[in-house]
Amino acid sequence: MAGDNQFDLVILGGGSGGYACAFRAADLGMRVALIEKAEVGGTCLHRGCIPTKALLHAGEVADNTREAAQFGVAATFHGIDMAAVNSYKDGVVGQLYKGLQGIVKARKIEFIAGEGKLVSSNTVQVNGQNVTGTNVVLATGSTPKSLPGLEIDGNRIISSDHALKLDYVPASAIVLGGGVIGCEFASVWKSFGTDVTIIEGLPHLVPLEDENSSKLLERAFRRRGIKYELGNFFSGVEYTENGVRASIANGKTVEADLMLVAVGRGPVSAGLGYEEAGVAMDRGYVKVDQYCRTSVPGVYAVGDLIPTLQLAHVGFAEGILVAEHIAGLAGLYSEPVAPIDYDGVPRVTYSHPEVASMGLTEAQAKTKYGDTAVKTFNYDLAGNGKSKILKTSGQVKVVQQIDGPVLGIHMVGDRMGELVGEAQLIFNWEALPQEVAQLVHAHPTQTEAMGEAMMALAGKPLHVHD
Repeated sequence: MAGDNQFDLVILGGGSGGYACAFRAADLGMRVALIEKAEVGGTCLHRGCIPTKALLHAGEVADNTREAAQFGVAATFHGIDMAAVNSYKDGVVGQLYKGLQGIVKARKIEFIAGEGKLVSSNTVQVNGQNVTGTNVVLATGSTPKSLPGLEIDGNRIISSDHALKLDYVPASAIVLGGGVIGCEFASVWKSFGTDVTIIEGLPHLVPLEDENSSKLLERAFRRRGIKYELGNFFSGVEYTENGVRASIANGKTVEADLMLVAVGRGPVSAGLGYEEAGVAMDRGYVKVDQYCRTSVPGVYAVGDLIPTLQLAHVGFAEGILVAEHIAGLAGLYSEPVAPIDYDGVPRVTYSHPEVASMGLTEAQAKTKYGDTAVKTFNYDLAGNGKSKILKTSGQVKVVQQIDGPVLGIHMVGDRMGELVGEAQLIFNWEALPQEVAQLVHAHPTQTEAMGEAMMALAGKPLHVHD
């Protein structure tokens, strides 16, 4: 460890929230120490966003090869070479990891490899030494959760961490949990040739999304041959001779080679000294205010450690917010830095098809504004030329306050994640449909679907009929 151990900012955890905070703080002239027990980049880069999307793209290539004849292309699908797939996946991760290491060095951030523990309001102990900062940021992230009594053995009963390292394609798999992680792995495994069954206790897949999106994804998964059991909770699992047998509360059982436990992620906070230092906690999460300040002055927390959306881009935003708040930086118009509007954060499930959304669901909008104050419009991708070319189906659904702005945008279809950027601007700038309807969208693109939905809500539909 170079120099003395006194810093302007000490960050415990080098994942999305931690390193974003470090980068911004260094830009603002602070002397920063970044403590990480594994690799900078955290879950997102090494065990989450990036590797899963690499697998999903490999699955997309496999599906495109199988379906090549639809496009007049003579191609033959011979199977999945998992060693080569993993090499591709790890190569992507490795290149991005090398880039992050370069940024840490270029910004003169003191990177300390080791498992840190908060020992006072301004001190983290790591490798037997105390590292002190004027401010401390807790960014220790999350880890896959399980259910009471359900032991993840890493062999037949696995977490997403294990799933990313599989060196074979399972012939069959049970996915316990129909949220984002479960649906993404179900999608990629089906593309690889696995017989997949999802067990979800709630009534719909991706249950936090607009119900229309959930139903469209369920329909698409059914067409793909992905099976699911909805509205009945998992009740137990036992080992069979060659795999596992899962039991459901409705009395059904499902057998498969393995079971992926995808019931969410929990905060990494136990044994790290948080409570002893006086940091207020709730069910393992660190409690914070709108500026990510904990109950202890000078101590902040960001990312999956706090009870906000568990998304890498949320971690980035929280890390940047904290660095700017500590620096006393002013926001627009010389006002204080603005807290994050979590309704204004884009959300994407990168399954096939993708589910992307912004803002309020129809149900949330009606709860907030009243049933008679909200209207919606669903634009079917069947009317979109580029979607026809891609042979994808789905919808763009817009939720609007009557005579007011767009409250939510919910999209299902291949590549819908690429439309969420425009949706983000529409929602966050509180645009009226008639304002967006004036914008000319390039043809043929899938972004036209957004324009068509807004034109219809503005009372001048184009490629739409009853």
